[in-house]
Amino acid sequence: MSWDKRKELCQEFASILGGSGSLDENGVCLVQKFRNIDFTILGRETNSPLVNPQFFSFENLDRKGNALNLGETVLLQDEINPLLTELRKRDIIVTAIHNHWLFEEPRAMYIHFESVEPPLQFARKVREAFRVLRC
Repeated sequence: MSWDKRKELCQEFASILGGSGSLDENGVCLVQKFRNIDFTILGRETNSPLVNPQFFSFENLDRKGNALNLGETVLLQDEINPLLTELRKRDIIVTAIHNHWLFEEPRAMYIHFESVEPPLQFARKVREAFRVLRC
């Protein structure tokens, strides 16, 4: 696939996910967006992109149009099980659920997930699954 076609695919992937996308020199499409959750760490308000991220990527497109698709998002504790259920329903593999911080309020958890399929299919599945998130 040509570089221009990959850039176009990356932008469509980003559009479906509602974030901003960029294609790096290795052909990896990265989409970033951030949740609007008010967190404090050690009693201090934080707006750090390290706390509220949603990251998605795809790379290594094959001739059939399948790619390695990866995702991560911050979650509130009570969002974990609903999102886990929705991702699994869509055959997206959940690889990790963990925390990044200590002494944060409310509790911030992070979930990582992956698939090998056409990137736009992955993006649509993720968008549908994320409907269970509050914001």
